[in-house]
Amino acid sequence: MALKGVKILDLTRVLAGPYCTMMLADMGADVLKIEVPTAGDDSRAFGPFVEGESAYFMSINRNKKSMTLNLKTEEGKKILKELVKDFDVIVENYKPGTMEKLGVGYDVLKEINPDIIYAACSGFGHSGPYMKKPAYDAIVQAMGGVMSITGAENGEPTRVGASIGDIIAGIFTATGVLTALYSREKTGKGQKVDVAMLDCQVAVLENAIARYFINGEAPKPIGNRHPSITPFESFDTKDGKIMIAIGNDRLWAKFCKVAGREELIEQEEFKTNGLRTKNYKSLRPIVAEILKSECTDKWLSVFDNEDIPATEINTIDKVVTNPQVLARDMIVETEHPKAGKFKMPGIPVKLSETPGTIRTCAPMLGQHTEEILKEKLNLSEEEIQNLREQGVI
Repeated sequence: MALKGVKILDLTRVLAGPYCTMMLADMGADVLKIEVPTAGDDSRAFGPFVEGESAYFMSINRNKKSMTLNLKTEEGKKILKELVKDFDVIVENYKPGTMEKLGVGYDVLKEINPDIIYAACSGFGHSGPYMKKPAYDAIVQAMGGVMSITGAENGEPTRVGASIGDIIAGIFTATGVLTALYSREKTGKGQKVDVAMLDCQVAVLENAIARYFINGEAPKPIGNRHPSITPFESFDTKDGKIMIAIGNDRLWAKFCKVAGREELIEQEEFKTNGLRTKNYKSLRPIVAEILKSECTDKWLSVFDNEDIPATEINTIDKVVTNPQVLARDMIVETEHPKAGKFKMPGIPVKLSETPGTIRTCAPMLGQHTEEILKEKLNLSEEEIQNLREQGVI
């Protein structure tokens, strides 16, 4: 596995941080999740539940070990500082200033382990006027502009159904960790990785920001269509809906031929993508009428034969049984010690020589606490029991 031997201390909770560390764990990193005694990661209380275990938590914490540790106690901080000596990376997603207030911020930990890569994923980052503001996925989707361009045309701004504020930040944090690890191989120096959820939302606005700076108009929701490629949206068929993506003039010509409307190819206002987009209001009713004439399956068969990008709009039950999804091992089954068999998304990055693997389901709260304290710190049974009685673990 690509990250075999990389040791990561995971102080994250809920979604952005755990998603990041899950990605790294999938690729072979040894991830030790530090959780609050008794309660654990907040998401352990999020439903739905299977035999009392959170499916939410299990879906983003596979391949990790769990250790409980109360960082509000002096003994807990001491244990963390000892553990840091033996790890390559520490990842946290607390509000900026929290780790410093506890006395275990980057400046303290890098003195203990100069090679440490300290990754902090937060709502607004470790600088700027919003640094200390609280943030959740919906907050950064709204503040970051994504909601303002999502939804039906002339409709209300809409939150994207998946928690992309958190998940995209998790992906960028994992990218930052990997970049810092590569840099350390070259320079021998650790460093701090500072990722803000808001920054990540801005980073993925791609042509929305470009369009604003070009024409001075703030983009608005336009439903399922693309703002600069036409036709590129969903349409009604005789028995359902279909999504088509006519991404260039060649595909437009193919579409017109299979639709039996070849005269549209040379029609002046539709000859190029730019013209089709400019004359969208004239073109859409024509395409809509064409697609409404046949059933979804008929159109998909026709389009597949001509390599025209198209699909039905799948519901989740269809996604998890899709033959392409299954062929790529994107639905996997794990065995949880309490919840039993549990299905979840697989690993999307396929490496030919060092593939990632799903080795274990998410851990029970504190499942590996004694193991870590014995192996890493050489503590005795009596010392561990004392820590437990003091509320440190």
